[in-house]
Amino acid sequence: MEKSRENEILKILSVALRRIFSSEIYDYNKLQEIRLRMNEPLIVIYDNREYFVTEKGKRTTECKKAYMVAPADIRETLEYISNYSLYAYEDEIRQGFITIQGGHRVGLAGKVILESGMIKSVRHISFINIRLSHQVKGCCKKVLPYIINGNETFHTLIISPPRCGKTTLLRDMIRMLSDGFPGFTGNTIGVVDERSEIGACYKGVPQNDIGIRTDIFDCCPKSYGMLMLIRSMSPQIIAVDEIGSRDDIDAIYSVINCGCKLIATVHGNSIDDIRNRPGLRKLVDERIFERYIVLSNRKRTGEIRTIFDDRGSVLFMAEDERLTSAYENEAAVAELS
Repeated sequence: MEKSRENEILKILSVALRRIFSSEIYDYNKLQEIRLRMNEPLIVIYDNREYFVTEKGKRTTECKKAYMVAPADIRETLEYISNYSLYAYEDEIRQGFITIQGGHRVGLAGKVILESGMIKSVRHISFINIRLSHQVKGCCKKVLPYIINGNETFHTLIISPPRCGKTTLLRDMIRMLSDGFPGFTGNTIGVVDERSEIGACYKGVPQNDIGIRTDIFDCCPKSYGMLMLIRSMSPQIIAVDEIGSRDDIDAIYSVINCGCKLIATVHGNSIDDIRNRPGLRKLVDERIFERYIVLSNRKRTGEIRTIFDDRGSVLFMAEDERLTSAYENEAAVAELS
Protein backbone atom coordinates (compact mmCIF):
# COMPACT_ATOMS: atom_id res chain seq x y z
CA MET A 1 0.00 0.00 0.00
CA GLU A 2 2.80 2.42 0.90
CA LYS A 3 4.65 1.72 -2.36
CA SER A 4 1.44 2.29 -4.31
CA ARG A 5 0.94 5.63 -2.54
CA GLU A 6 4.55 6.60 -3.29
CA ASN A 7 4.11 5.84 -7.00
CA GLU A 8 0.83 7.80 -7.14
CA ILE A 9 2.58 10.88 -5.77
CA LEU A 10 5.91 10.67 -7.56
CA LYS A 11 4.34 10.33 -11.01
CA ILE A 12 2.59 13.72 -10.71
CA LEU A 13 5.68 15.65 -9.59
CA SER A 14 8.08 17.44 -11.89
CA VAL A 15 11.26 15.59 -12.83
CA ALA A 16 13.32 17.71 -10.42
CA LEU A 17 10.93 17.15 -7.52
CA ARG A 18 10.69 13.45 -8.31
CA ARG A 19 14.46 13.22 -8.05
CA ILE A 20 14.40 15.06 -4.70
CA PHE A 21 11.80 12.79 -3.10
CA SER A 22 13.40 9.65 -4.54
CA SER A 23 16.81 10.49 -3.09
CA GLU A 24 15.64 10.15 0.51
CA ILE A 25 13.58 7.44 2.20
CA TYR A 26 10.10 8.74 3.09
CA ASP A 27 7.43 6.90 5.02
CA TYR A 28 4.44 7.80 2.85
CA ASN A 29 2.12 6.82 5.69
CA LYS A 30 3.55 9.80 7.61
CA LEU A 31 3.80 12.20 4.67
CA GLN A 32 0.67 14.37 4.81
CA GLU A 33 1.22 17.38 2.53
CA ILE A 34 3.63 18.62 -0.13
CA ARG A 35 3.44 22.39 -0.63
CA LEU A 36 4.76 24.00 -3.81
CA ARG A 37 4.89 27.79 -4.06
CA MET A 38 6.60 29.34 -7.04
CA ASN A 39 10.04 30.73 -6.15
CA GLU A 40 9.55 29.76 -2.49
CA PRO A 41 10.96 26.92 -0.33
CA LEU A 42 9.70 23.36 -0.77
CA ILE A 43 7.73 22.40 2.34
CA VAL A 44 6.21 19.14 3.58
CA ILE A 45 3.99 18.24 6.51
CA TYR A 46 5.48 15.01 7.83
CA ASP A 47 4.24 13.22 10.94
CA ASN A 48 2.28 16.34 11.92
CA ARG A 49 5.33 18.63 11.68
CA GLU A 50 6.36 21.16 9.04
CA TYR A 51 9.75 20.73 7.37
CA PHE A 52 11.68 22.38 4.58
CA VAL A 53 13.13 19.95 2.03
CA THR A 54 16.67 20.24 0.68
CA GLU A 55 17.81 19.53 -2.88
CA LYS A 56 18.97 16.11 -1.65
CA GLY A 57 15.55 15.31 -0.18
CA LYS A 58 16.55 15.83 3.45
CA ARG A 59 14.00 17.30 5.85
CA THR A 60 15.23 20.34 7.76
CA THR A 61 13.91 23.17 9.92
CA GLU A 62 16.33 25.65 8.31
CA CYS A 63 14.69 27.64 5.52
CA LYS A 64 18.01 28.67 3.96
CA LYS A 65 18.81 25.04 3.15
CA ALA A 66 15.53 24.40 1.33
CA TYR A 67 15.13 23.70 -2.36
CA MET A 68 13.43 26.66 -4.09
CA VAL A 69 10.43 25.64 -6.18
CA ALA A 70 10.99 26.80 -9.76
CA PRO A 71 8.30 27.90 -12.26
CA ALA A 72 9.16 24.76 -14.26
CA ASP A 73 8.29 22.60 -11.24
CA ILE A 74 4.82 24.15 -11.06
CA ARG A 75 4.29 23.88 -14.83
CA GLU A 76 5.45 20.26 -15.11
CA THR A 77 3.52 19.16 -12.05
CA LEU A 78 0.30 20.68 -13.45
CA GLU A 79 0.91 18.88 -16.74
CA TYR A 80 1.33 15.52 -15.02
CA ILE A 81 -1.67 16.07 -12.73
CA SER A 82 -3.94 16.87 -15.68
CA ASN A 83 -2.35 14.45 -18.18
CA TYR A 84 -1.47 17.49 -20.34
CA SER A 85 -5.15 18.51 -20.55
CA LEU A 86 -5.66 21.10 -17.85
CA TYR A 87 -8.69 22.49 -19.68
CA ALA A 88 -10.46 19.14 -19.13
CA TYR A 89 -10.39 19.84 -15.39
CA GLU A 90 -12.00 23.29 -15.55
CA ASP A 91 -14.89 22.29 -13.28
CA GLU A 92 -12.55 20.97 -10.60
CA ILE A 93 -10.15 23.91 -10.92
CA ARG A 94 -13.08 26.28 -10.44
CA GLN A 95 -13.54 24.70 -7.00
CA GLY A 96 -9.83 25.01 -6.22
CA PHE A 97 -8.72 21.38 -6.29
CA ILE A 98 -8.28 18.25 -8.40
CA THR A 99 -8.62 14.71 -7.00
CA ILE A 100 -6.09 12.30 -8.47
CA GLN A 101 -5.81 8.51 -8.54
CA GLY A 102 -5.51 7.15 -5.02
CA GLY A 103 -7.85 9.81 -3.65
CA HIS A 104 -5.13 12.40 -3.06
CA ARG A 105 -6.36 15.97 -3.32
CA VAL A 106 -4.34 18.63 -5.12
CA GLY A 107 -5.25 22.16 -4.04
CA LEU A 108 -4.58 24.95 -6.55
CA ALA A 109 -4.36 28.73 -6.22
CA GLY A 110 -3.58 31.56 -8.60
CA LYS A 111 -5.38 34.35 -10.47
CA VAL A 112 -9.16 33.94 -10.21
CA ILE A 113 -11.16 34.74 -13.36
CA LEU A 114 -14.68 36.04 -12.67
CA GLU A 115 -17.67 36.11 -15.00
CA SER A 116 -20.94 37.75 -13.89
CA GLY A 117 -19.70 37.69 -10.32
CA MET A 118 -19.05 33.92 -10.41
CA ILE A 119 -15.72 32.10 -10.52
CA LYS A 120 -15.11 30.99 -14.10
CA SER A 121 -11.62 29.57 -13.71
CA VAL A 122 -8.21 29.95 -12.09
CA ARG A 123 -5.31 31.01 -14.27
CA HIS A 124 -1.57 31.50 -13.66
CA ILE A 125 -1.58 28.76 -11.03
CA SER A 126 1.47 29.37 -8.84
CA PHE A 127 0.57 27.48 -5.66
CA ILE A 128 -0.02 23.74 -5.29
CA ASN A 129 -0.84 21.80 -2.13
CA ILE A 130 -0.78 18.00 -2.50
CA ARG A 131 -2.68 16.43 0.39
CA LEU A 132 -2.12 12.69 0.66
CA SER A 133 -5.14 10.54 1.37
CA HIS A 134 -4.80 8.39 4.47
CA GLN A 135 -7.32 5.84 5.68
CA VAL A 136 -7.09 4.59 9.25
CA LYS A 137 -9.38 1.60 9.36
CA GLY A 138 -10.72 0.80 12.81
CA CYS A 139 -10.03 4.23 14.27
CA CYS A 140 -13.72 4.68 15.10
CA LYS A 141 -14.07 1.56 17.26
CA LYS A 142 -13.80 3.51 20.50
CA VAL A 143 -16.74 5.78 19.62
CA LEU A 144 -19.10 3.22 18.07
CA PRO A 145 -20.63 2.06 21.37
CA TYR A 146 -21.71 5.64 22.03
CA ILE A 147 -23.29 6.50 18.70
CA ILE A 148 -25.42 3.41 18.08
CA ASN A 149 -28.75 2.56 19.65
CA GLY A 150 -29.80 -0.96 18.78
CA ASN A 151 -29.59 -1.03 15.00
CA GLU A 152 -29.86 2.74 14.61
CA THR A 153 -27.43 5.58 15.13
CA PHE A 154 -27.75 8.73 17.18
CA HIS A 155 -27.57 12.09 15.39
CA THR A 156 -23.85 12.78 15.88
CA LEU A 157 -21.64 15.86 15.55
CA ILE A 158 -17.84 15.54 15.49
CA ILE A 159 -16.19 18.74 16.77
CA SER A 160 -12.53 19.15 15.89
CA PRO A 161 -9.81 21.77 15.41
CA PRO A 162 -8.00 21.63 12.04
CA ARG A 163 -5.70 18.63 11.43
CA CYS A 164 -7.14 16.55 14.23
CA GLY A 165 -8.48 13.73 12.07
CA LYS A 166 -12.20 14.51 11.93
CA THR A 167 -12.57 13.47 8.28
CA THR A 168 -10.55 10.32 8.91
CA LEU A 169 -12.82 9.43 11.85
CA LEU A 170 -15.97 10.26 9.87
CA ARG A 171 -14.83 8.11 6.93
CA ASP A 172 -14.22 5.10 9.17
CA MET A 173 -17.59 5.56 10.89
CA ILE A 174 -19.29 5.57 7.48
CA ARG A 175 -17.43 2.42 6.44
CA MET A 176 -18.29 0.43 9.55
CA LEU A 177 -21.92 1.56 9.80
CA SER A 178 -22.35 0.75 6.11
CA ASP A 179 -20.70 -2.68 6.23
CA GLY A 180 -22.17 -3.64 9.60
CA PHE A 181 -20.54 -5.67 12.36
CA PRO A 182 -21.60 -8.24 14.99
CA GLY A 183 -24.79 -6.94 16.62
CA PHE A 184 -25.32 -4.20 14.03
CA THR A 185 -26.80 -4.68 10.55
CA GLY A 186 -25.28 -2.37 7.97
CA ASN A 187 -27.26 0.77 7.13
CA THR A 188 -27.75 2.50 3.78
CA ILE A 189 -25.68 5.68 3.96
CA GLY A 190 -25.72 8.74 1.73
CA VAL A 191 -22.58 10.90 1.69
CA VAL A 192 -22.32 14.45 0.40
CA ASP A 193 -18.61 14.85 -0.30
CA GLU A 194 -18.42 18.55 -1.16
CA ARG A 195 -14.63 18.74 -1.12
CA SER A 196 -14.01 15.20 -2.38
CA GLU A 197 -12.20 14.20 0.81
CA ILE A 198 -14.42 11.50 2.31
CA GLY A 199 -14.69 9.11 -0.61
CA ALA A 200 -12.03 10.88 -2.69
CA CYS A 201 -13.67 9.94 -5.99
CA TYR A 202 -11.48 9.65 -9.08
CA LYS A 203 -13.49 9.52 -12.32
CA GLY A 204 -16.59 8.82 -10.25
CA VAL A 205 -15.15 5.88 -8.29
CA PRO A 206 -14.39 6.29 -4.55
CA GLN A 207 -10.70 5.68 -3.89
CA ASN A 208 -11.36 5.25 -0.17
CA ASP A 209 -13.29 2.36 1.35
CA ILE A 210 -16.60 3.88 2.46
CA GLY A 211 -18.61 0.68 2.79
CA ILE A 212 -20.80 -1.59 0.69
CA ARG A 213 -24.07 0.25 1.37
CA THR A 214 -22.84 3.79 0.75
CA ASP A 215 -23.91 6.16 -2.04
CA ILE A 216 -22.06 9.39 -2.67
CA PHE A 217 -22.59 12.79 -4.28
CA ASP A 218 -19.10 14.03 -5.10
CA CYS A 219 -18.17 17.74 -5.34
CA CYS A 220 -21.75 18.70 -4.49
CA PRO A 221 -22.75 21.51 -2.10
CA LYS A 222 -23.98 19.98 1.15
CA SER A 223 -27.26 21.90 1.21
CA TYR A 224 -28.25 20.55 -2.22
CA GLY A 225 -26.75 17.11 -1.80
CA MET A 226 -28.55 16.24 1.44
CA LEU A 227 -31.94 16.96 -0.14
CA MET A 228 -31.01 15.14 -3.35
CA LEU A 229 -30.04 12.04 -1.39
CA ILE A 230 -33.35 12.00 0.45
CA ARG A 231 -35.27 12.20 -2.82
CA SER A 232 -33.18 9.75 -4.80
CA MET A 233 -31.37 7.19 -2.62
CA SER A 234 -33.56 6.62 0.49
CA PRO A 235 -30.66 6.66 2.99
CA GLN A 236 -31.00 5.65 6.61
CA ILE A 237 -28.00 7.82 7.49
CA ILE A 238 -26.66 10.97 5.82
CA ALA A 239 -23.02 11.94 6.43
CA VAL A 240 -21.43 15.31 5.66
CA ASP A 241 -18.17 17.08 6.46
CA GLU A 242 -17.75 20.62 7.83
CA ILE A 243 -21.23 22.06 8.28
CA GLY A 244 -21.66 25.74 9.10
CA SER A 245 -23.55 27.81 6.53
CA ARG A 246 -27.18 28.84 6.93
CA ASP A 247 -28.10 26.67 3.93
CA ASP A 248 -26.43 23.70 5.63
CA ILE A 249 -28.49 24.28 8.79
CA ASP A 250 -31.75 24.48 6.82
CA ALA A 251 -30.93 21.22 5.01
CA ILE A 252 -30.14 19.52 8.32
CA TYR A 253 -33.67 20.23 9.56
CA SER A 254 -35.03 18.66 6.37
CA VAL A 255 -32.91 15.55 6.98
CA ILE A 256 -34.12 15.27 10.57
CA ASN A 257 -37.77 15.77 9.58
CA CYS A 258 -37.50 13.00 6.98
CA GLY A 259 -36.45 10.48 9.60
CA CYS A 260 -32.83 10.14 8.46
CA LYS A 261 -30.02 9.98 10.97
CA LEU A 262 -27.23 12.52 10.55
CA ILE A 263 -23.50 12.33 11.16
CA ALA A 264 -21.60 15.57 10.56
CA THR A 265 -18.36 17.34 11.42
CA VAL A 266 -17.61 20.96 12.28
CA HIS A 267 -14.50 23.00 13.05
CA GLY A 268 -14.27 23.93 16.73
CA ASN A 269 -12.64 23.22 20.06
CA SER A 270 -15.69 22.53 22.25
CA ILE A 271 -19.48 22.63 22.42
CA ASP A 272 -19.21 26.15 23.86
CA ASP A 273 -17.23 27.14 20.78
CA ILE A 274 -20.10 25.87 18.58
CA ARG A 275 -22.68 27.74 20.67
CA ASN A 276 -20.96 31.02 19.81
CA ARG A 277 -21.99 30.64 16.15
CA PRO A 278 -25.60 31.76 15.55
CA GLY A 279 -26.71 29.00 13.16
CA LEU A 280 -25.01 26.18 15.02
CA ARG A 281 -26.19 27.46 18.40
CA LYS A 282 -29.76 26.73 17.37
CA LEU A 283 -28.88 23.09 16.65
CA VAL A 284 -27.29 22.72 20.09
CA ASP A 285 -30.03 24.51 22.01
CA GLU A 286 -32.75 22.46 20.30
CA ARG A 287 -30.82 19.25 21.01
CA ILE A 288 -30.83 18.21 17.37
CA PHE A 289 -27.62 16.25 17.87
CA GLU A 290 -27.77 13.43 20.40
CA ARG A 291 -24.02 12.83 20.57
CA TYR A 292 -21.04 15.18 20.45
CA ILE A 293 -17.55 13.81 19.86
CA VAL A 294 -14.75 16.29 20.62
CA LEU A 295 -11.33 15.55 19.11
CA SER A 296 -7.85 16.66 20.06
CA ASN A 297 -4.31 16.15 18.75
CA ARG A 298 -2.59 16.72 22.07
CA LYS A 299 -1.15 13.19 22.12
CA ARG A 300 -1.87 12.00 18.60
CA THR A 301 -4.02 12.92 15.61
CA GLY A 302 -7.63 11.86 16.06
CA GLU A 303 -7.51 11.49 19.85
CA ILE A 304 -11.03 11.26 21.31
CA ARG A 305 -11.06 13.89 24.04
CA THR A 306 -14.69 13.79 25.21
CA ILE A 307 -18.07 12.39 24.21
CA PHE A 308 -21.24 14.13 25.39
CA ASP A 309 -24.93 13.39 25.03
CA ASP A 310 -27.51 16.01 24.04
CA ARG A 311 -27.89 17.17 27.67
CA GLY A 312 -24.17 17.76 28.03
CA SER A 313 -23.56 14.72 30.23
CA VAL A 314 -20.08 13.26 29.82
CA LEU A 315 -20.12 9.72 28.46
CA PHE A 316 -16.38 9.39 27.91
CA MET A 317 -13.30 11.37 28.93
CA ALA A 318 -9.84 10.69 27.54
CA GLU A 319 -8.21 11.75 30.81
CA ASP A 320 -9.65 8.72 32.57
CA GLU A 321 -8.68 6.37 29.76
CA ARG A 322 -11.80 4.37 30.51
CA LEU A 323 -15.43 4.28 29.48
CA THR A 324 -17.66 6.04 31.98
CA SER A 325 -20.86 4.57 30.61
CA ALA A 326 -21.60 1.06 29.32
CA TYR A 327 -23.70 0.24 26.29
CA GLU A 328 -25.08 -3.08 25.14
CA ASN A 329 -23.29 -2.64 21.79
CA GLU A 330 -19.86 -2.31 23.35
CA ALA A 331 -19.13 -6.04 23.46
CA ALA A 332 -20.04 -6.38 19.77
CA VAL A 333 -17.72 -3.52 18.82
CA ALA A 334 -14.89 -5.15 20.77
CA GLU A 335 -15.23 -8.23 18.57
CA LEU A 336 -14.31 -6.25 15.45
CA SER A 337 -11.10 -7.22 13.74
